[in-house]
Amino acid sequence: MAKTDLLSPENCAIALIDYQPAMYQGVQSHDRLETVNNVQILAKTAKLFNVPTVIHNIIDRTSMNAWLDAGFRKAVHATGRKKFVVAGLWTEVCVLFPTLEMLKEGFEIYIAADACGDLSLEAHDRAMQRALQAGAVPITSCQYLFELQQDWARTETYEGVMDILRAHSPYGLQVRFSKWALGEHASESRTKAA
Repeated sequence: MAKTDLLSPENCAIALIDYQPAMYQGVQSHDRLETVNNVQILAKTAKLFNVPTVIHNIIDRTSMNAWLDAGFRKAVHATGRKKFVVAGLWTEVCVLFPTLEMLKEGFEIYIAADACGDLSLEAHDRAMQRALQAGAVPITSCQYLFELQQDWARTETYEGVMDILRAHSPYGLQVRFSKWALGEHASESRTKAA
């Protein structure tokens, strides 16, 4: 497994951790709406490409570290994947703690930094820095989407990708404008999307 290998629907899984209303209230590092949009890009991309997704069930737990929960560990191992995209609230706890644990167990971790948030930009940045020094790789939500699509001519997922972008990204605004201004001829694909 090399970090230079692109993520693909066949080689990765994703874990979305502690996206709770109470946790969002503390997010001061990023615009909350942007964070909400970015996690939706991640979740909808995983669904579109049938990527195994671990969402930590709502349970009354005392541990801040999802990795200490046996159910979470079991779900991660059940995917059979070693490349994991991780995102959550807050970066310094819900993302960093399981990232460090998973790295120790030989997982390759990619943190979707723009879908994470924390109490301050300083807290987010220091957590990301610590994770990267430990071996995690930073990515963005759209990077994840584009890395799985890779080719606009991949018609089986083209419309789904465009739906995600139109709903949750600034690029989607530009696409909607282009379609309005140029009509249906405005397409990234050389072939007509199915």
